Amino acid sequence: MLSSPLVVQIPPSMQMTDEQFFDFCQVNRDLRIERNQFGEISIMPPTGGKTGNRNFSIAGQLYVWAEKDGTGVCFDSSTGFKLSTGADRSPDVSWMKLERWNSLSAEQQEKFVPLCPDFVVELRSLSDNLKPLKEKMEEYMREPGVQLGLLIDRKHRRVYIYRPGVPEKCLENPATVSGELVLPGFVLNMSKVW
Repeated sequence: MLSSPLVVQIPPSMQMTDEQFFDFCQVNRDLRIERNQFGEISIMPPTGGKTGNRNFSIAGQLYVWAEKDGTGVCFDSSTGFKLSTGADRSPDVSWMKLERWNSLSAEQQEKFVPLCPDFVVELRSLSDNLKPLKEKMEEYMREPGVQLGLLIDRKHRRVYIYRPGVPEKCLENPATVSGELVLPGFVLNMSKVW
């Protein structure tokens, strides 16, 4: 089984600026790195084959819908987003409305995106603890612009649905999950995820 993320604490006198953190991530491209609002750096292990395959299925289903819909852009798990708290996060799959994306300069689009996506998905791998993932989803829900989040727990066949200002909702072994009004017409086929 894969191990938990390695958390590296940086002394306050050595905190990296956004530019330095971006450069740090670029020279360590093979690592999955996030930074919380306190400057702690998490280095996540690569996913196993099944989790990677299921994550790709979610991304593929979202991409097919997004291409037909045309109102937004999709991102994979290697995309960094700069949150308003100062945290740098990389959801497993995400989507942003086109007008929000187009409001960014070319330089902002090339670096860690300084906006939280409208829609975020986190897929729990078998080695992930649920509590930190729920905390991450709650962090996303406090961000301007975010409208919907899914935390998919394959281990227990549950989907936790997050909306800003609303308690999480848990679906037990759903066959599908709707994109609701945020992603009209998008339906995630869970048989490709479980």
